Amino acid sequence: MYIQDQLREIRSNIAAAEQRAGRPAGSTTLLAVSKTFPVSDIMHAYADGQRLFGENRLQEALTKIPAMPADCEWHIIGPLQRNKVRKALEAGVTLLQAVDSRKLAEAISRIAGELGITARILLEVNVDGEESKHGFTPSELQEEWDALAALPHLDIRGLMCIPAPTETPEGARPAFATLRRLADALRTRGPLPLPELSMGMSHDYAVAVEEGATIVRVGSAIFGKRDYSH
Repeated sequence: MYIQDQLREIRSNIAAAEQRAGRPAGSTTLLAVSKTFPVSDIMHAYADGQRLFGENRLQEALTKIPAMPADCEWHIIGPLQRNKVRKALEAGVTLLQAVDSRKLAEAISRIAGELGITARILLEVNVDGEESKHGFTPSELQEEWDALAALPHLDIRGLMCIPAPTETPEGARPAFATLRRLADALRTRGPLPLPELSMGMSHDYAVAVEEGATIVRVGSAIFGKRDYSH
């Protein structure tokens, strides 16, 4: 099967990148980005051992989560509106990857408290300063850090980024290095260990692993070209 063959090649490439960077084998988690792809395709990945899937839109995730086996984990990797936070947490989404503002973080903390849970999140960083991109700038995150770290009912696991498009995978390396250095700086301020760095997609995930990614978000390289017509 195409999907299973692609998964195995990507896992091999991740392992090779870990070795080049002197990182422990298995220190990078592969998140299969299943947006726009049907449950039948996702099941092919599941059959090859993939259990972690990512969706951009909560509405699409809510149709797929109950249709897949219960041992799958789901991340929301796209922008999340504050009025949809409760639905995401109640659906059992295990990580909200694109928390792009203090207001959203505060809303997640409040709703998680009402539900009696701790919400796991990543903070999205606009590493390239693109006006069209969501996320904290590195300086904004430094300024907001103490307030964010103090929010109850949140487990801030780390940072994520979506670099500006580059012609070659190597072109994304500076953005990945920026995110890694920012996480290092925030760790020194405490009190959070920030173990996760979500960075790297289908065209540049190997470079991201070399720069310290613990989660790579790979979709089209697994499932093929997306059809956005529907």
